[in-house]
Amino acid sequence: MQVIRAEDGRPADGGGFAVTIGFFDGVHRGHRALIEATRRRAAELGAPTAVVTFDRHPATVVRPDSAPLLLTDLDQRLERLADAGVDLTLVLAFDDARAREQAEDFVLEVLVQRLSVRAVVVGADFHFGHRRRGNVELLRSSGGRHGFTVHGLALAACGPDAVVVSSTAIRSALAGGDLAAANAMLGRPHEVRGLVVGNDQRGGRQLGYPTANVAVPPEIQLPAVGIYAGWYVRPDGETLPAAISLGWRPTFARSTDRPLLEAHVLDFDGDLYGEVGAVRFVARLRDEERFDSVEALVTQIGRDVAAARAVLAEAPGRGPRGQPLAHRGG
Repeated sequence: MQVIRAEDGRPADGGGFAVTIGFFDGVHRGHRALIEATRRRAAELGAPTAVVTFDRHPATVVRPDSAPLLLTDLDQRLERLADAGVDLTLVLAFDDARAREQAEDFVLEVLVQRLSVRAVVVGADFHFGHRRRGNVELLRSSGGRHGFTVHGLALAACGPDAVVVSSTAIRSALAGGDLAAANAMLGRPHEVRGLVVGNDQRGGRQLGYPTANVAVPPEIQLPAVGIYAGWYVRPDGETLPAAISLGWRPTFARSTDRPLLEAHVLDFDGDLYGEVGAVRFVARLRDEERFDSVEALVTQIGRDVAAARAVLAEAPGRGPRGQPLAHRGG
């Protein structure tokens, strides 16, 4: 997939794309349905597919006090978009000027002049431009003037209750401890990334279960506090089974204002410090607990490791090695 920024100008092939537009946080099942519809329209036209997205969530500029936490950073979004078969992604800087831009100006500058758009595929509730005045009807009116078609799709639903798939719904499920619902909407295990940092060694030498302590950036959405089974992915793509603790270490004195993410990589005897790794949450095993003694805690960790091992033995999606992680760090 080709990635271009606003300052790069027009694509090298001159454009003529079938385009979809959005922030695509999580690149979840609803997003992928939208991308697949865009690819089908592109195939009908004999055109490449393009995604227009932004370098930061628009809410961080428009309403920073209530901006949501993110399911994916920019590098993860780009990787997922490439996996979905997108030919080109245009990453626009979202700043004050972009927030004030009229919808008609966005269509002319980005879609017509930069991408020579032939078709636009968006969700039926899509809004854009200053005060979110742009919508599907405005796009259709613009398409009539500039020679492109517009297709508004119904929102995708998931599960027996037909829950509408959205980034907001996924964040809510994660925060509420419903990892299964979040992963179902994502279509994969929720993944966070960060630098592996040192700690006070309680998870290692004292307890006998060394951990990779992953410092996740504060703008990223973590699941609810608890114990999980999942995968630890190294920078070269090596994917290893792990028992994961996310919480406050209540058996010990609290030493942080944010939950600690600690991954005990099963059957691994190596050094992970200083690398940027990814943690994929496959299943929630239990709530975090406070134990009356270190011995009781160690006994429970042993049970958690056994439970994680059993869950992951049945979990899909491991493979000995995946694709190397492409990211900016923690």
